[in-house]
Amino acid sequence: MYRKHLQEIPSSSTNVSTSLEWDPGKTSELLSGMGVSALKKDRLGNENTPQDLLVSSPCLPPKRQKVKDNEKDFVIVRRPWLLREAESGISLDALPDELLLAIFAYLPLKDLLKVSMICKRWHRLSFDESLWQTLDLTGGNLLPGVLGQLLPAGVTVFRCPRSCIGDPLFKTSNFLKIQHLDLSNCTVSAADLHSILCLCEKLQNLSLEGLVLSDSIIKSIARNPSLIRLNLCGCSGFSAEALELMLSSCSMLEELNLSWCEFTATHVKAAVNHVTSKITQLNLSGYRENLQIADVKTLVERCPLLVHLDLSDSMMLKPECFQYFKQLVFLQHLCLSRCYQISPAALVELGEIRTLKTLQVFGIVTDSSLQLLEEALPDMKINGSHFTSIARPTVGNKKSHEIWGIKCRLTLRNPSFL
Repeated sequence: MYRKHLQEIPSSSTNVSTSLEWDPGKTSELLSGMGVSALKKDRLGNENTPQDLLVSSPCLPPKRQKVKDNEKDFVIVRRPWLLREAESGISLDALPDELLLAIFAYLPLKDLLKVSMICKRWHRLSFDESLWQTLDLTGGNLLPGVLGQLLPAGVTVFRCPRSCIGDPLFKTSNFLKIQHLDLSNCTVSAADLHSILCLCEKLQNLSLEGLVLSDSIIKSIARNPSLIRLNLCGCSGFSAEALELMLSSCSMLEELNLSWCEFTATHVKAAVNHVTSKITQLNLSGYRENLQIADVKTLVERCPLLVHLDLSDSMMLKPECFQYFKQLVFLQHLCLSRCYQISPAALVELGEIRTLKTLQVFGIVTDSSLQLLEEALPDMKINGSHFTSIARPTVGNKKSHEIWGIKCRLTLRNPSFL
């Protein structure tokens, strides 16, 4: 098996944005913004590995080769090579790029940032895109410029919920490589959020739960035709027209969470009239008087592949909408919690939906009526979960470093550090 030639290793011009060029001062600012204390500057001030990382024996004086008498004016000096004279170790500087990259791949985030301060070569390698595929900065306090330095390094999976995000200050207009992005419940301005999303065109999974958005942000989302899962639960600040454009453009959506947004009846109608027919999981809960039975009819006709449907907290729904649910031949999970115009006795009719496995009807049935309902619907699990997982990046253990089943390698182990 042939060892990969060094020329085949991607150079800094191919893997790293120009915003990541060697600049000790700026790199130090990046580390401070991440809560990482920088290493002391190398005394050598060059490309070499610091002396304390070298294992070597004392250098011998230069060897002189013998020359002929008629060549006495010429002396050939053989320069000592530190590694050639070493007996007990080897210099990390002598390792090829691919081996250093393999070593760097084992470093945690803060250590990787620290070694980027060693020298130009290590800086280039430490920001190689192969090391930055997955990044988790959950709960961090990210100062201005931090994301503008890190995201262009080739990040494809970025988990950053419940963080304070300063202006990214991107130094490039090149599109980012992010495919999976979770910024749920962050503290971030709409302008700064837009500066991130306007550089994304390859998103497959996106969660912006609880954020104030804008029409420009929604239009940026619309430029991601490969989007499969979208979580906008609890969002606000965008028009029904922008929502219509986004849903019409994102035709590959399979999971969509639009629950508890600040929607008017116009927003709701835009959603049910333009959501893609490929959708299999949909959450439209929380719309009280704005979701009508006619909207349910439209929704069922547009989305025959629905497997999981959540219409909880819709006050206008009545048992007559059950006829539309029966048309969904793939329906397995139905949520109608706190739809108070639906009586416990009427729920027995849902037993005619043979595919239905779970039914959430919190607030409608009491403990005593729940027991009767379970007896009437023995093949159905009733009120087994208070929360929906539709399009959400992380379900259950929030300490997990996974989003949509993808584990992040580079993580902030101690967010309070920032």
